[in-house]
Amino acid sequence: MESSLLLKELRTKEEILEGFSVMKHLRTHLDEQSFLELVLEAKQKEGYQLVALYDHNKMVAIIGFMPMISLYYGRFIWVCDLVTLPEERSKGYGEKLLTYVHQYAVENGYNIVSLSSGLQRVDAHRFYEEKMRYNKVSYVFLKKLSSH
Repeated sequence: MESSLLLKELRTKEEILEGFSVMKHLRTHLDEQSFLELVLEAKQKEGYQLVALYDHNKMVAIIGFMPMISLYYGRFIWVCDLVTLPEERSKGYGEKLLTYVHQYAVENGYNIVSLSSGLQRVDAHRFYEEKMRYNKVSYVFLKKLSSH
């Protein structure tokens, strides 16, 4: 990896909050406080990890992932979040972060990495399929339930 690049897991509240500056470009519905609360709860309950990529000490991309178990996949890694700053895209940062997750998966006994991506994110789909060699295997369905 180039010497100007650094991968770092964000563990402390301060580090996680720093990650919001990048994550807000993907998770636009969250404010800093709700982001922090969700990350801390996911880290505690789900084994969620948040890893940032820095280029010359500037955070340029971030990935969130966690181990999961399902009857369909067995034990696998689910990529929850992956985003690069808009002005820093197409520089290989997403590839470096996904490659990190692939290596983490192999080192920890997982042989599947899976993710979902919004239907409108055509550029992301091309990246996952063509650059990263992911297969499109399903649709994700969502039903929002009222919370009366």
